[in-house]
Amino acid sequence: MLTAFARAFKTPDLRKKLLFTLGIIVLFRLGQHVPIPGIDYKNVQTCMDLAKGQQGLFGLVNMFSGGALLQITIFALGIMPYITASIILQLLTVVIPRLEALKKEGQAGQSKITQYTRYLTIALAILQGTGLVATARSGSLFQSCPVGGQIVRDDSIFTTAVMVITMTAGTALIMWLGELVTDRGIGNGMSILMFVSIAAGFPSAMWSIKQQGKIMDGWLEFGLVILCGLAMVGLVVFVEQAQRRIPVQYAKRMIGRRSYGGTSTYIPMKVNQAGVIPVIFASSLLYIPALIVQFSNSKAGWATWISQNFVKGDHPIYIATYFLLIVFFAFFYVAISFNPEEVADNMKKYGGFIPGIRAGRPTAEYLSYVLNRITWPGALYLGLIALVPTVALVTLNANQNFPFGGTSILIIVGVGLETVKQIESQLQQRHYEGFLR
Repeated sequence: MLTAFARAFKTPDLRKKLLFTLGIIVLFRLGQHVPIPGIDYKNVQTCMDLAKGQQGLFGLVNMFSGGALLQITIFALGIMPYITASIILQLLTVVIPRLEALKKEGQAGQSKITQYTRYLTIALAILQGTGLVATARSGSLFQSCPVGGQIVRDDSIFTTAVMVITMTAGTALIMWLGELVTDRGIGNGMSILMFVSIAAGFPSAMWSIKQQGKIMDGWLEFGLVILCGLAMVGLVVFVEQAQRRIPVQYAKRMIGRRSYGGTSTYIPMKVNQAGVIPVIFASSLLYIPALIVQFSNSKAGWATWISQNFVKGDHPIYIATYFLLIVFFAFFYVAISFNPEEVADNMKKYGGFIPGIRAGRPTAEYLSYVLNRITWPGALYLGLIALVPTVALVTLNANQNFPFGGTSILIIVGVGLETVKQIESQLQQRHYEGFLR
């Protein structure tokens, strides 16, 4: 693999793409440490030191921002508004006929959907930026910090507007940087930036586990976490690459004097067809009750019950609800992203059929049957992977610093595999030996 990296850098155009991507990553990381105007940076750092990595309700967004959220920098919102906007547009494509028609128009329609995603990202960034400023001003961002309510220096409307505009501009800049990487660099730009944001928190999380350990000055716990992480990465790679290949045969057709078709191919159905989307959906949905309790300051019975069962994340009710939501959203997302009837109609239109299955409705029913059976192991796998940090919270007392599990490991492995495949294809085009043998 090291030889392949050396050959990649010896290729002028591929070296240019790799260096451009690395330059964007450096710029992105610098922006994650530049504080916005109107923030008392000294008090923010004091609260960060006291929190010791316990991110509470904002853990998911803080992870996607590379730790910039709790530091309230210009990239505090990170890539989360874009992810949310993309998911919303995907769901609306199924509901709104106009968006569904645009999706079928090819590149032109996809360009318009991308433009709508940008507009929605800016709107969500304004909304989330306003909420973050209000949370920081009320002291709820760091509840256990004595100076948590003194983070915002000025409560005037002008200062609040400048802070929100700065964070919104930071989100727009992240969008632009991601698109630059997609056009001129290697891999999908947004995925690369997401990968960098999550990977940036790994060193501090691992060192925190070592410091909290009690056996052999924490080195035993540190080694166990490393071994567990390697096993998790191997499991995720194995399942992410697993797929059910349904054979498809295309009949020969005579057009004039030429014969077309007669080829054999397959429909790849991945075990984890939904990707990381169900985990994000379930995590976001479970944050809502805790946020309502946090901002309502109510001492009613329902608020106390939610605080006891849904805030810490290690209660059996929370674990069971989280697992069931992931399984539900896995089936839900697969149902809206893969349409067996549409696939069957396209196959019938071009003379394709599955051996032993009649074209048309029987093909759609067979695809639905296979999809439902293969989604079950994928959904259970997602639920178990997402619960790994919770198990670590109980067994290793690792707080929320445990990096190998949940959304983080799924995104890092998935983005890493796709990026390596792209570099591999670039090397194969130039007749070089790649990463995979």
